[in-house]
Amino acid sequence: MFRFQGTTYASERARLDLFDTGCRGLLVEVRKNGTKVYFFRYTDKRGIKRQKKLANAEDLTLAQVRNLVSAYRSQIALGNDPFEEKTGSKAICTFEQFVHNQYLPYIKTYKRSWLTDWSLLKNHLIPRFGNCYMNEIDRQSIQKMHHERRMEGAAPGSANRLLIMMRYIFNLAIKWEINGIDKNPCKGIPLAEENNQRERYLTIEEARRLNESVTKSENRLLSFIVPMLILTGARKREVLDARWRDFDITRRIWRIPVSKSGKARHIPLSDGVLRLLKQIPDSFNGTWLFANPKTQKPFVSIYCAWDTARRQAGLSDVRIHDLRHSFASLLINSGRSLYEVQLLLGHAQVKTTQRYAHLSQDTLLAAANTASSALSSVMLSRI
Repeated sequence: MFRFQGTTYASERARLDLFDTGCRGLLVEVRKNGTKVYFFRYTDKRGIKRQKKLANAEDLTLAQVRNLVSAYRSQIALGNDPFEEKTGSKAICTFEQFVHNQYLPYIKTYKRSWLTDWSLLKNHLIPRFGNCYMNEIDRQSIQKMHHERRMEGAAPGSANRLLIMMRYIFNLAIKWEINGIDKNPCKGIPLAEENNQRERYLTIEEARRLNESVTKSENRLLSFIVPMLILTGARKREVLDARWRDFDITRRIWRIPVSKSGKARHIPLSDGVLRLLKQIPDSFNGTWLFANPKTQKPFVSIYCAWDTARRQAGLSDVRIHDLRHSFASLLINSGRSLYEVQLLLGHAQVKTTQRYAHLSQDTLLAAANTASSALSSVMLSRI
């Protein structure tokens, strides 16, 4: 028996969908001109509801179309979508497939901080876009992601990092001629305005308190990591990934094989750093300066230990990167040039260094007095 359920056809409606109670997913679309068309409605493996046209009602009997739908349902249950094969969409990868098969292997070849990328992908981008085919991700969905991340309370910089990563991923997909990708959906989406000129520099007293706090940390290596950061001005991952073989004690040089700029750079080893190196426990065959005792590899993160230590020191507003700021500030306040600071920090451009060129009021006063002393004999001769 032809068992369809649906509301009574109304002439003012363009069409009426009637669902077969005897075959799940089968429906017939009745149009105003009397034409009847069979459709199959189903949910694909990514959880997206889809509807595909099967045939006109006069071309197949109800028994035939039911058998066809049953066969389709069986294929889908086995993980095979017959409509993907017909449209060739299997050649288009999902976002998660692209990330695992192309993006991550590529950035691991040059990016020391690739684990940071993976953290953003795993926690934010893959849960949202992982099951989407690359050509289905549009500008609107990316704008929505960026906006909602801000509404969740994330800082502008945090939301922007997700947008920047998506932009880079699609640029690579276009460059590598990934099937179905011919434009970047991130193009034209503005970044949230950031205020990165946050100035936080440790005073000598604050540095002393911090040092006392890290020596009490449950992570015993933190008492060496933090001094290494502040005495060299190196980046966090440069320190955490440091190997003993990269230190030339005789020439007093620390060679960082690949820096943020993608090039090797060299940091001179001061007297203080040399003393620190002698105190660091040489463990795990002498490979890593700071090997995680549990994994015998570099720490992925030291945030928990760091957060505890800074709070105990009364410095909850100090970030790890502020240790690098403080190193640069001390250099400037000691009279070193921006060019010298630029080389020590490994900046490609001096304009990047200028944000670290913070001068204390005492330094400014001393500079003003220098000019005053040189000119006072001329300008104040009548007074």
